[in-house]
Amino acid sequence: MSRIPGKFRLAINGYGRIGQSVLRALYVDHRRSDLQVVAINELSDLDTLTYLTRYDTTHGRFPVEVRNDGTHLLINGDRIRALNEKDPDNLPWKELDVDLVLECTGSFTDRATAERHLTRGAGRLLLSQPADADVDATIVHGFNSGDLRPGHRVVSCGSCTTNCIVPILHLLDREYGIENGVTTTIHSAMNDQPVIDSYHHTDLRLTRSAMQSMVPVDTGLSQGIGKMMPALGGRFQCLHLRVPTINVSLMDLAVNLRRPTDAASVNALFREASDGPMQGLMGYTEEPHASVDFNTDPRSAIIDGTQTRVSVGKLLKLMAWFDNEWSYANRMLDVAQTWLNLDRE
Repeated sequence: MSRIPGKFRLAINGYGRIGQSVLRALYVDHRRSDLQVVAINELSDLDTLTYLTRYDTTHGRFPVEVRNDGTHLLINGDRIRALNEKDPDNLPWKELDVDLVLECTGSFTDRATAERHLTRGAGRLLLSQPADADVDATIVHGFNSGDLRPGHRVVSCGSCTTNCIVPILHLLDREYGIENGVTTTIHSAMNDQPVIDSYHHTDLRLTRSAMQSMVPVDTGLSQGIGKMMPALGGRFQCLHLRVPTINVSLMDLAVNLRRPTDAASVNALFREASDGPMQGLMGYTEEPHASVDFNTDPRSAIIDGTQTRVSVGKLLKLMAWFDNEWSYANRMLDVAQTWLNLDRE
């Protein structure tokens, strides 16, 4: 497959919920016309891959033509090489002239393992999960995208929850100062949970039916906050609950502020940010929403102004909706586009 002038060549490694959302988002958002997926590596067969691209319970039918020719996934006539390699050391990234691999298996967190993609000829690697400290950078788009450098080779996009909460904390800390806080992520069920009780995990809570219970699980969000905002390191405790829905999550935040405020002022802060510098990344609403209203919403966080509360001036409680699949996939593409285009500046 020859290189198209002006296009960056991407490969998706791991075609689960995030990998599929990345591909769909690329085709429905024409702002990223300089990005082209040329390969997908997934352990399922090509007919299954084609079917799961065409139909999706969460995000609906893919609104473009999807088929295959036996070796390629064909989307609107674009040929995407279908690979079925378990071992990254066998991936043909050099042959396919891949500029960047979107590592969406969730399996790689350390640099040494991630660099196996680079050894096979990929120019860069972008991880779809929090990574160890030895990667070049962890980027939350809209917060620290300016930290990206052309010489970086392995970068993480953090987590969907980090992408939701960090811009919120940044605005609050800048405006009022933050002493400390607690978050509770109310998160949709994920594919590491069974539909009915089944032993498959060392965390016994994750052996219980995802569709019958609210399930507390461990979270590394407090470490993620400290990593992105060192001044808040050690100042947050974080909880995480899985609930019986298939998509869209809610961040419940409680913080002690250094300077007093009121609910109207906090809401005005987020409304102005959503209409201004954070437009497209953050939203604000006062409509009477339920979670399903934010399915396939590309924004990292939508503040629900009807739920903002302030107690005695400094204890703030607010809630933010986010599509834990679609918003994160869009942030991966934003980071990829920003990073790759540094070579053109």
